[in-house]
Amino acid sequence: QVQLVESGGGLRQPGGSLRLSCAASGSIFRLYAMGWYRQAPEQQRELVATITNGGVTNYADSVKGRFTISRDNNNNTVYLQMNRLKPEDTAVYYCHADIAPTRWVRRDYWGQGTQVTVSS
Repeated sequence: QVQLVESGGGLRQPGGSLRLSCAASGSIFRLYAMGWYRQAPEQQRELVATITNGGVTNYADSVKGRFTISRDNNNNTVYLQMNRLKPEDTAVYYCHADIAPTRWVRRDYWGQGTQVTVSS
């Protein structure tokens, strides 16, 4: 069974930094793209950043230049470095991964979510 376990959320003041981590574990035949999404109260879940297994990245316009996504393929882990945080970055952040647990199956997996709060 595949699991995504996130860590690193918390409270920061505007202008601060935070680093999120997400490790995929379990029966993994192949790990494709990984990414981060977020959902603020009464808002829809939105894409923050994604990274392919080849290292190609994609960012939401709202975080370009402030957030950096990276991954460690040896440890099936994805990171999100968040700098110059703004109050509007406050949300629950969810890790996502496109995983083939076997040669014949491929599906989306989600982490449990980690709260990021930016407030003075």
